[in-house]
Amino acid sequence: MENVKTLYVTGYKSFEIGVFQDNDPKIIVIKNVLKREIMGFLDAGLEWVLVSGNLGTEIWAAEVVAELKNDYPELKLGVIYPFKEFGSNWNEKNQTNLEKIERLADFVDSVSHQPYQSPAQLKMHTRFLLEHTGASLLIYDQEYPGKTEYFLKDATLFSEQYPYEIRLITMDDLQNSMDW
Repeated sequence: MENVKTLYVTGYKSFEIGVFQDNDPKIIVIKNVLKREIMGFLDAGLEWVLVSGNLGTEIWAAEVVAELKNDYPELKLGVIYPFKEFGSNWNEKNQTNLEKIERLADFVDSVSHQPYQSPAQLKMHTRFLLEHTGASLLIYDQEYPGKTEYFLKDATLFSEQYPYEIRLITMDDLQNSMDW
């Protein structure tokens, strides 16, 4: 594992994997696997974890980072939204989740300082994340397509030109984890 200082964590949104309640047992499995993977990066020098605030994997990753800070106080969490007012049209429960991770974060900003205007803002966001991280940790399985596929394609192209690690946690990995 390369000495990665900044890691982007993303993956399935909660609804893409059938998680609709905060007490779904799948969340415990996912968080335990995320914790184990992030700890591996920490042991190799990780300093920052970035998320974009998407529901599901990214919210759970932010919660895991907050827990890990108890043992790794040097670990920092950044929330980098693609555009200003990200999530403002979400329901109250989901907006509360965003507010929660903002409170946990050491840094919060958006790549575009304008409200959503076009898909170009999402492309700029992806480019920013790739250029400002050394690796990505994705809960994603190509046998179960989801929106993360777009990021994975861009990250794969980026990794062909620059040293960049892409670590995938697949459905098999989750099912085979000791926590299942």
